[in-house]
Amino acid sequence: MMLEEPETAKAANAPGRLHVDRWTDLLGGFIERHPRLCIRLGMWESRLLQEEIANIPIERPIYVTGLARSGSTILLELLARHPDVATHRYRDFPPVLLPWAWNWFVDRAATKAHVAVERAHRDRIAVTPESPEAFEELVWMAFFPGLHDTSTSAVLDDTTANPAFEAFYRDHIRKLLRLRGGTRYLAKGNYNVTRLRYLLKLFPDARFVVPVRDPVWHIASLMKQHALFCREEANNARVLRHMRRSGHFEFGLDRRAINTGDRNVATVRELWRCNRDVEGWAEYWALIYGHLYATLEASPALKQATHVVRYEDLCRNPAGVMSAILAHCGLAPRDLPEAARAVIGHPDYYKPAFTDDERALILQRTDAVARLFGYRADQAAA
Repeated sequence: MMLEEPETAKAANAPGRLHVDRWTDLLGGFIERHPRLCIRLGMWESRLLQEEIANIPIERPIYVTGLARSGSTILLELLARHPDVATHRYRDFPPVLLPWAWNWFVDRAATKAHVAVERAHRDRIAVTPESPEAFEELVWMAFFPGLHDTSTSAVLDDTTANPAFEAFYRDHIRKLLRLRGGTRYLAKGNYNVTRLRYLLKLFPDARFVVPVRDPVWHIASLMKQHALFCREEANNARVLRHMRRSGHFEFGLDRRAINTGDRNVATVRELWRCNRDVEGWAEYWALIYGHLYATLEASPALKQATHVVRYEDLCRNPAGVMSAILAHCGLAPRDLPEAARAVIGHPDYYKPAFTDDERALILQRTDAVARLFGYRADQAAA
């Protein structure tokens, strides 16, 4: 979802509003109501392309995951520039489960060139329909319909088995590799943070990149985005429906905490329900990254396959950190370290505005987990 282009915004008399066009809303609604049909169509598409995709190997897929607003989008944008990489794009939505047929249609139906516009988050990341986006979640939702039920654990591990999903997912990846001309699959998905062991079971040579961020700045960014999406969704029901249909429950009126199987998720939900958002987000930060740390420590193979990136290190040394990420993923550096240097820096369009008491609450709830990733309360970002 992108901000409206200027002429559209002017016509709607709502400059800068988040916009979902009527056609996308209608098609997205049909797909939402008929998930089994979409699965069958996706399987039909795979059978039709069987000769073209059967021998395409899925080698060392790359997964960027972690809590939203940690730097995952800029990492996706940079990694997606690599010519070996194939990933989902904005143009793939709504019928994400039919990538080949839908892209065939889009290639022939497009009537004008697209100008890059700032994405819905208003974080200065400009996108077009060709920009990479986190749409893999729709495949997971089709086969695991209870994943976003916050009352039950969303953890999928090496004991999980779903043969129908696994066959569909592998074919889906092969179709994207064939469609985009890549040899390495790349996916960004915040919710994959609870599926790392399952993904490693499916792809033992997978590589994971997980950004983490100083909790004070991270929570400030999360709260800023949540307020933005709540306001826009209250004004436009299409935006709310779009977020649900695209598998984004991180912010807004349908905000849902990822259930890591820890009883503290109930504390998060209760704090949010009572409008104690600072404490709720702090508890949530500790919950997600505490789960990540415990998961990595419990599996040496997964820990070796995972590269944790501190957002602050990325901002201080973009080229060096990007080089380390590329080495971990087994990708030739090409010009990506220099591209990272050119586009990454500390955000200057907002700053945390917490009171001393709020800052103390954040540090109290996050300090134990933050220290596991090298953050210290007495050195917290100002």
